[in-house]
Parts: sequence; C-alpha cells; structure tokens
Amino acid sequence: MRKLRSALIILTFVIFTLPLMPVQLGLRIMNPPLARRFPHWYHRQVCRILGVTIHCHGAMAEDRPVLLVSNHISWLDIIVLSAVAPLSFVAKSEVSTWPFISWLARLQGTIFINREDRLSAGNSAREIMARLRDGDHIVIFAEGTSSDGNVVLPFKTSLFAAAKPRGEDANALQHGIYVQSIAIAYTHQQGLALCRRGRPIVAWYGDMDIASHAWELFKRGSLDVSLRIGPPVELEAFADRKALAHHTEREVRGAVADFLFPRHSGQTGMAMDAKRNSD
Repeated sequence: MRKLRSALIILTFVIFTLPLMPVQLGLRIMNPPLARRFPHWYHRQVCRILGVTIHCHGAMAEDRPVLLVSNHISWLDIIVLSAVAPLSFVAKSEVSTWPFISWLARLQGTIFINREDRLSAGNSAREIMARLRDGDHIVIFAEGTSSDGNVVLPFKTSLFAAAKPRGEDANALQHGIYVQSIAIAYTHQQGLALCRRGRPIVAWYGDMDIASHAWELFKRGSLDVSLRIGPPVELEAFADRKALAHHTEREVRGAVADFLFPRHSGQTGMAMDAKRNSD
C-alpha cells in the first residue's frame, strides 16, 4: 500500500503539472503579473497532492519588494514557500541543467547563479537587485546548501553580496527594499512528531538522488511543516552583508529551535500567532 500511495502521488502530480507548464509559459509572455501569481496557486494545489500541511506564523510584506532569507532542508522547501506567497528563488547554476526540474524553475522565474564565475555571479547579482527594484519577492537559501533538518548551518555572507552592494550608489539601490527571515522545519509525519533520527529522512542533502528520495518520502505519508516569518526590516538598516547575515541567521536559528526543541508547551506563543495551512 505504501508503494501504491507513492505511485499515485507521483502520477497525480505529473498529470496535474504537465498541462499547466505551457499555460505558465504563455502567461510569462502575455501577462507577466499573472505569471508571477500563478505558481503560488499551483504550489498550493501541489501541497494538497503531496499531503503537506503548512503552519505559517507571521506574514510576508505584500506592498513592498522583499528579500527573503531562509534555511534550506529539502527540495520540498520550494513547494512549501511558494504555497505561502508569490515568490522567486535564487538557485545554484547546476539546477539549470536538471531535467524537468530546470523547466519548472525557469517557469517560476528562478535566478541561477554560478558562484565560481565572477562575471556570471555579477550578472546574477544585478538581476536580483533589478527584480527586487521591480517589486519581486526573492528567496535566498543563506546556508548555501541543504541541511539534515536538525541544525541550521552557518549563513554565508557571500550570498548577500547582491543585496548589499558596495559603492557610492549602494544606499540608493537598497532604498525601499526590505528583508524578512523565514525559518522552516518539518515537524510531523502521519501526525507523529519527527525526532532527530526522523528528520534526515525528510531532508534532502548531500549526494541524495531526488527521484529516489521523493519515492521513499511519499511512501511514508503526510507531512506537517512549520514556518516562522520575521518582521520586515529595511535593507538600509544593515551596515553591511555581515550584519544582515547575523540578523537573519539569529532569527532563523531561534525559530527553528522553538519548532524542534520547545522548552515547554506554549512557550513560543505559537497558539497566538496567525496560522495558515495549505488548504
């Protein structure tokens, strides 16, 4: 039955996704504003197909351009975060070569960055800033890689170079742009709390193959994921990229610790937070 469940999820996902890919392509050409919102609707439906329930605490600013800084655990993060709001992502250049995944990423407006190539990285940085200036919400995974779900890895200050450019016009470029942190933690599977040994099963990291990981994960049943979105802070408020990285890392670490290792019931006040799930 577990294999049948996994097979049905994958089949439903493919049947649902393939006809919508040309729709999104057409929207990107003819109606860019709608093309920005359409993936949000799409990923909400995908969460239902996959059996993922989202518990979201806090809210993304909707009336201003925002750089969103998140920890990274799994390929599921893209689906979960996109189900909360219309977003675009910054991804490593290797993702642009992955079959099928690269098509979905491009349709959502993902910015690919090659950190080994200075010229390419510079062009990507300018694209990130231009998209922010146009009002987009851009997500960066500040650890630079995915973790096993039990820890938050140190944030890499180099990944904030696009957001905190140097030079005389730096303040002008940053004006009107805001920063919000996003902490993500997978907390339950089939209604049971995930423990330290269970979280790495959900996580996708190291040299794991995405297809086999998805197959095994879907066999295990529904998932609950918790998000904590920090308050918006003006990008200009941070002296440099190190200050920005320190602030967002501190917020993310604190929220993940609250999700995974609460000291006692209700300490974090989650019951009082705004709660939104995928349905």
